[in-house]
Amino acid sequence: MNTSDHILFLLKTRGPSTAQQLAEQLQLTSMAVRRHLEQGQEKGLLLTEDRADKVGRPARYWLLSEAGHARFPDRHSELTVQLIAQVRTLFGEDGLDKLITAREQVSEASYATHMAGSKTLSQKVAKLVEARDAEGYMAEMEKQADGSFLLVENHCPICAAATECQGFCKSELDVFRRTLGPGSTVERVEHALAGARRCVYRITPV
Repeated sequence: MNTSDHILFLLKTRGPSTAQQLAEQLQLTSMAVRRHLEQGQEKGLLLTEDRADKVGRPARYWLLSEAGHARFPDRHSELTVQLIAQVRTLFGEDGLDKLITAREQVSEASYATHMAGSKTLSQKVAKLVEARDAEGYMAEMEKQADGSFLLVENHCPICAAATECQGFCKSELDVFRRTLGPGSTVERVEHALAGARRCVYRITPV
């Protein structure tokens, strides 16, 4: 991964950042990083916003533009939206519900297989994150001080499908709850379709 692509990846997964913050993560000088940022801005991939973090001069933050987010594509989005529309036309909402249920069953079986042998909730969440990351969700696990876990998804490879039919989002939440079992509660605390930068699920031991 070259430096420019690495910067895009960091902004996608970590959110808006200053040139200094990016330089520290990349172990480069701020000047070198700024050159890449300015090139990205010239290409329409990056935007800036000034934030008054401290007393005095505002800090300049860099973030992905719509074109920058598009560098992390929705898998087969146009075809997916067309297929959803055709299912609705041919089979109605009941047909679409059956399609979502079938996808749930496949996903649930796949995650259960991936988690086989996991004993603790931490192990189960780690395996679920691993599976979601392999599916293109740029998933991460963050352990919280209260003993809960965050399943963070920095990208949604089925965003077009979820936008067209939000049943896919509800479906995924249901699959997580069933797969992780009765020993935990799962709630969505950030939702990309509601305007958040990413989707985040809080998983709490019961």
